[in-house]
Amino acid sequence: MTTEVPVRIADRLEIDDLLTRYTVAIDTKDWDLLATCFTPDAHIDYRASGGAEGAYPEVAAWLAETLAAFPMTQHFCTNRTVTLSADAATVRSYFYNPMGFPDADGQKLMFVGGYYNDRMVRTSDGWRIAERVEEMAWMDTRPATSPAPSPRVAL
Repeated sequence: MTTEVPVRIADRLEIDDLLTRYTVAIDTKDWDLLATCFTPDAHIDYRASGGAEGAYPEVAAWLAETLAAFPMTQHFCTNRTVTLSADAATVRSYFYNPMGFPDADGQKLMFVGGYYNDRMVRTSDGWRIAERVEEMAWMDTRPATSPAPSPRVAL
């Protein structure tokens, strides 16, 4: 095994941790933690789901304002495809975002699925997202009181 393999494995683990840190920051609304996910000059494009597009500071402010309306969020970032090239990486990951928001009847749930297409760079503070383009796959909204599907019976 060359010395390059452990470094590539370490890079992959750090990128995995970065994507997990992003979801934790969004769900806990920890905007200081979110700042550790992006380069200060990152370009973010959430327009596919009706969101903002622009430089990190403006999009971060939009996230803080918009997500305040969602007392319940639980973001997942999975199925990562990572292509490493020295101090840069292209990463495509699936996202699944169930979110709850109040309405006249109590609470509604919104389920969103799609892909994050990221360009990442290694910085002196570790891997960071320099560019993110969200690609929407689907969205569903329903009352939180919708009946759960019938459980499967084991035979």
